[in-house]
Amino acid sequence: MELRGWSGAKRGARRSRQKMSPAEVRLWLELRKEPGGHYFRRQHAAGPHRLDFYCAKAKLCIEVDGEAHGYGDRPARDAKRDAWLVEQSVRTLRIPAREVMGNLESVVRHIVDVIDSSG
Repeated sequence: MELRGWSGAKRGARRSRQKMSPAEVRLWLELRKEPGGHYFRRQHAAGPHRLDFYCAKAKLCIEVDGEAHGYGDRPARDAKRDAWLVEQSVRTLRIPAREVMGNLESVVRHIVDVIDSSG
């Protein structure tokens, strides 16, 4: 089954591609090279949600979490979204933005290792 987005999420995803954070842009520049032979989509609409990055073959969502993810209602919203993704058989890998900015090579290697180990 393909993970499809609802129309509102699709419109939001298109807009979000133009407003990616510096960490998301930095990671996207590496993921678009298809590391390990894995294809990624950016700002992928999934049901009512937008995923920062998505590898459909591995059913893996990659979220780049900045500081805002720890405040207000964000933790609860993230947990609800992650639970919805689990129902769709999609795993979520959360990566702190500071790791992307400070250690990009290791982050990409970790993503590829997670995909390859899930086999």
